[in-house]
Amino acid sequence: MKTVGLIGGMSWESTATYYRLINQGIRQRCGGLHSAKILLYSVDFAEIEELQSSGRWPQAGVLLAEVAARLEAGGADLLMICTNTMHKVAEQVAAAVSIPLIHIAEATGGHIVADGIQAVGLLGTRFTMEEDFYLSVLENRYGLSVTVPAKEDRRLVDEVIFNELCRGVIAEHSKLEYLRIVETLSAQGCGAIILGCTEIALLLKPDDTDLHLYDTTEIHAQQAVAMMLED
Repeated sequence: MKTVGLIGGMSWESTATYYRLINQGIRQRCGGLHSAKILLYSVDFAEIEELQSSGRWPQAGVLLAEVAARLEAGGADLLMICTNTMHKVAEQVAAAVSIPLIHIAEATGGHIVADGIQAVGLLGTRFTMEEDFYLSVLENRYGLSVTVPAKEDRRLVDEVIFNELCRGVIAEHSKLEYLRIVETLSAQGCGAIILGCTEIALLLKPDDTDLHLYDTTEIHAQQAVAMMLED
């Protein structure tokens, strides 16, 4: 079994989900008392969020690249950034190490294509919904047609993520607003919804809507388990 290095803490709530899902995946695949070989570095999210909001992405990339190098030096064979948004600096992080970086958008795109779905809606932080680093992987590499919410709905989705979900707050009124946005995307022709922020699955569950929800945290974790057990 390979050892996976997790760059976590963004937020720690979703990083805890990564830890659980990867361990569950290893137990399901290997049986018995097997558990995952994991190295975890949990950053201070306040420092990262400040760099995000001020547009200092290169500095954020340097910080995560340093973490990645520490994880490799500690014995990690594979690397994961446990958040969608910080894949904006994925190339910078990957360049700092010699081990593979498991890209969350690539794992998600491959999963959707395998299911035969072509048109999807995307929920996430404003960076993920509005910038090219994530959309380009889904659209150009996997040929998906991706729709994001209207401007005011993007603002609402983003505010719920940072002001509630990243703080461990799960509010029913926010769930209802998210479901309204999901229904709007469905009416625009989306056959499924990508939960493109690792916290959104804390709020929306598969039973909340008839539309298929692609939980990027779960897909990312499944990809990690598969690669950890490769020969």
